[in-house]
Amino acid sequence: MPLDVAPAPHGRRSSLRVAVRLARRDIARHKGRSLLIILLIMVPVAGMTGAATLYQSSQRTPAEIVDYELGRTQARFSALPVPGADSLQDPLNDAMVASSTGRYDPDFKPADPRDVLPAGYQVLPQRQLQLTTGVGEALVALQGREVDALNPAFAGKFTLLDGRAPRGGAEVLASPGLMARFNLAFGQEITTSAGTFVPVGTIRDAGASDGNSFLYLQSRQVPANLGAGPQTHLSVSYYLVGPEPVNWDYIKDANSKGVAVLSRSVVLDPPPLEQRVVPGSQPHNDSSALLAVYATFGLVGALALLEVGLLAGAAFAVGAKQQVRELALLASSGAESPTIRAVVTAGGLWLGGIAVAAGAAVGLGAAAVVVHLVRLAGSVRLAGVHPDVPMTLAAAAMGLVACVIAALVPARQVSRQAVFGALKSGRAPAPTARRSTLAGAVALVAAAVLLLAGWVLGTSTSDPDQRAAELPLVVTILILGAVLGVAGLVMVTGWLVLSLTSRTQWMTLSLRMAARDSARNRGRSVPAVAAVLAAAALASAAMVLSASQQAGMRQSHWWGGLENQALLPLVVDPPTGAGGSRQPPVHVDASALSAAVAGALGTVEWSHPITAPESTRTCMDGQARPGLPARTSSSNCLQYSLALPEANACPRTPKGRLADPGDWRCRGSMALRSSYDGTVLVGGEKDIRAVLGRDATPEALAVLNAGGMVVTNPVFVSGGHVLLQAQDVRTHEAAVQGPGTVPSTVSSTPLAAAVLEPVVPVPYYGIVSPATAQRLDLHPEPAALLVQLAGAPSEAETDAASAAAASVYGLPGMTFRAEPGISQGSQWTTWVIVAVSALITFSAAGITTGLSMADARADHATLAGVGAAPRLRKTLAGSQALFTSGVGVVLGTLAGTVPAVLLALSTDLRTAVEVPWLHLSVLMAAVPLTGAALAWALTRARVPMSRRSLG
Repeated sequence: MPLDVAPAPHGRRSSLRVAVRLARRDIARHKGRSLLIILLIMVPVAGMTGAATLYQSSQRTPAEIVDYELGRTQARFSALPVPGADSLQDPLNDAMVASSTGRYDPDFKPADPRDVLPAGYQVLPQRQLQLTTGVGEALVALQGREVDALNPAFAGKFTLLDGRAPRGGAEVLASPGLMARFNLAFGQEITTSAGTFVPVGTIRDAGASDGNSFLYLQSRQVPANLGAGPQTHLSVSYYLVGPEPVNWDYIKDANSKGVAVLSRSVVLDPPPLEQRVVPGSQPHNDSSALLAVYATFGLVGALALLEVGLLAGAAFAVGAKQQVRELALLASSGAESPTIRAVVTAGGLWLGGIAVAAGAAVGLGAAAVVVHLVRLAGSVRLAGVHPDVPMTLAAAAMGLVACVIAALVPARQVSRQAVFGALKSGRAPAPTARRSTLAGAVALVAAAVLLLAGWVLGTSTSDPDQRAAELPLVVTILILGAVLGVAGLVMVTGWLVLSLTSRTQWMTLSLRMAARDSARNRGRSVPAVAAVLAAAALASAAMVLSASQQAGMRQSHWWGGLENQALLPLVVDPPTGAGGSRQPPVHVDASALSAAVAGALGTVEWSHPITAPESTRTCMDGQARPGLPARTSSSNCLQYSLALPEANACPRTPKGRLADPGDWRCRGSMALRSSYDGTVLVGGEKDIRAVLGRDATPEALAVLNAGGMVVTNPVFVSGGHVLLQAQDVRTHEAAVQGPGTVPSTVSSTPLAAAVLEPVVPVPYYGIVSPATAQRLDLHPEPAALLVQLAGAPSEAETDAASAAAASVYGLPGMTFRAEPGISQGSQWTTWVIVAVSALITFSAAGITTGLSMADARADHATLAGVGAAPRLRKTLAGSQALFTSGVGVVLGTLAGTVPAVLLALSTDLRTAVEVPWLHLSVLMAAVPLTGAALAWALTRARVPMSRRSLG
């Protein structure tokens, strides 16, 4: 009978079942190693799942919008600040203008929301009140709300947290933040500018944080003249209760009258995009900043998964070596190579499946706990638990793929081992590295091509709009190039280790032994170097991208003054009197204000009053009337600024993007601000030092004393002169650049100019001397008091300074605010990222070193057997960790820094690319040295007894 060598029916399926069963038994037998692999895969999956869930949880769903903002009402009507009738709001956000031509219509009269309310609804008003209360001798501001908060129609929006409902008289409700701020208990009185009240309960507004100071009053408790005036409608919102919905057409009509509407039916069923655009509106500046953030996370996430896969690969490699004998016995009994590979690969499937399931569960659970705690604390940062199913599935799929790939490499090596060689020696012969090295070289060439292609494509055009459209493709190419580059370096690691070993003659004995051991046992050294390489690439990429983002923030930060400098006005308007009458301005003594702030704060370095042209606060409201001058004895409507020469205008694209953010015309003081944001100062040398943060040059003083102007930005200078223009704020004309309008220019005066740029872009055009101000009839007056602090004030210090300032002003709402700057925060942020990155790299080095030491236990036993001293073995362990960590961190830093720089050059960060050399140097030095020290300290002097190996 002939021998039938045909494959048995369903044999492949049976062999897979055997492989899965053997893999499950091996996992149960080596619980420590299996748990390590599960944790390695689980942590990044949990992190990505939790991050995606928290991000989605910060975005309100339409159902949450109507619940938190409207309760059970149908709609909310409120004022919408628009320049004309051709504007439309966002359907989901009644405080945002989504589309507008920007043209100012002088004949446009915004309607009172009360006059636009449809008939047939019950109306529940809510009015915002600006109240004050006494704290010692000072008056501090708090917010009041005139609303029937416990009306059943507001269920979901307002919730009674503690206490009871008011029963009349002076009983009121308050927010938890107000009770904590003033250390109040139920039944205690609080005296405000609206009267004396007794809080009997705390209430939560689902749309505002509990930390805010709110006092909820009934209409009968609010004095009739409190806040009354012509602008009262701006602080009142009207909620409609009824069965009929308010549709989008009605909202568009209300928007044309200057009224915003948040409608339940429209939020739950928004209109199509084509109905949300006003004809002739300016296209939105859909900046690619958000895409740049996603690109950053994409690169970091890809490198993180690669690192995890390599760490798991190191663990699988050690496990596969320990399986050599049993797998060889399986092969000798007739198992084919695919079956041998399947045993190890099935372990990756088992462990990966458990890890991704646990990671997704842990990520979702942790995010849910965070959301619950945040909501319980009264914060509105997170609206609810919103799982991001696509991102969760993507993270799980990537984690499972990483785990399976991590198991494939050792599985392939084990399946190719000679059965009799494995049975004879119990140790696998080192596979040849020629093919791996060749593949790595090809991968490095491909990575270089991809990185170069991505950089060329990202910088091939100077049109920001086209660059933004190409950014997704550029980011994808660069991320693929980065991952392929790390993979190529991993594959050529064996060749690098051999090359370095041949050049270690000058090293100490322990380092020579460590290098030669790494070259001889590449099965354990290469995974260790590769894992540290991937971790260092992740860390360096994160540091470069973070440093570049911080540099971009420093460039785009809008400075209100020098860092830690506060500006306190010396002329303020008191509240509107009864019937809307305007009260005369209050002039504050600068010395008294300075003494009060210095007495409240111990960090005041100096204070200095500054002078400016007369303010427009006395300008009468309304349009300019024929024959009525812009300045009278009791009114001033003139605003001073510098004219921007047309040749020096910052170039922009049709979509409003900066054509070149690095252009000198787009940088510096007042370059991108409107004329309302800045002012012209009057003073001399001391004033220049106080406001600009630097001493005046002799040339600048000469121009100033000769009747010229010291200018903060050369963009306003043309031919050595600037044009000082006076504009009537009551008038409007079309802007030269972009949409909108600007005040009409009444007069223009050329002045000689000397440029003296400040240390940061402060909001000042420049400084003229008092004599020049008198000559130009600028009517200079004390404008503000500059207070320079030695450091950033704490919240308690800010409150103390605000109370001291309020006692001098005698007016509510006067708060103390110092310019925070961002340099200190960015520095600490970068160092925090360094610490986290170092921790990640330390963990990778520690895990791989531990796995290598476990695999090298027999070698250490051999050293002990031939008489090696414990000190030599401890030094050898430290040298091995130093060698693998050092090679890995140097290669990883290179592999992470280059793609990160190219990615920053291809996004909105291209003008702020910053490589943190100091932080990278600390990482490259600290990781190998710390890893070596830990390996030396944790290596036991006594070698544990081991069972004798057979064969």
